[in-house]
Amino acid sequence: MKRVIYPGSFDPVTFGHLDIIERSLNIADELIVGVLNNSAKHPLFSVDERVAMIEEATRQFSHIKVEAFDGLLVDFAVKTGANAVVRGLRAITDFEYELQMSQTNAVLNPNIETVFLTSKLQYAYLSSSIVKEVALVKGDISKFVPENVRKRVFEKFNLKERADEQD
Repeated sequence: MKRVIYPGSFDPVTFGHLDIIERSLNIADELIVGVLNNSAKHPLFSVDERVAMIEEATRQFSHIKVEAFDGLLVDFAVKTGANAVVRGLRAITDFEYELQMSQTNAVLNPNIETVFLTSKLQYAYLSSSIVKEVALVKGDISKFVPENVRKRVFEKFNLKERADEQD
C-alpha cells in the first residue's frame, strides 16, 4: 500500500491545498494530511480547528486521514507508515525551499521519498497568507477557500457582518 503524507500548516486550508490533496489521491492508496503544530509560529487557527476544517472540506474524498503532528516530518512518516511526502509547488521560490527540505529529510531518513506536484495555474498565486490579508480588509475570499473555511475566517477576525452578508 502506498501511504503518502501531505504536510503543511493549512492556516487556513485553501482551494490550492485541496487541489493537491485531490491529485495526491491519484498516486496514493491512502493520503494522510499532516497538520503541523509548530510552536514557533502563531497561527490564526489552533491545530484542532485546522484539522476540523480540512476534515470537513475533504469529506467527499475517500482514503484520507487528517492528523496533527509536531516534530520532524520524517518521524511522523515512520509513525504513520508513510513512504512518501507530497509537496505542492507554486513558483521557483517554493522549489528552492522545498528542495532543501526534501534533501534534509533524505539525510534524516533515506527511506522517505518526496514527490512534488506543481499547482494548477489557477492557484499559483494562492496562499493562506493572502486569504488572511484579503479577509482582514473584508474582501471576498469565496474564490480562495471552501464555504466552511470562509465562515470560520471571518468569525475568527470578528467580521461577522461580512460573513453574514455572504450567507
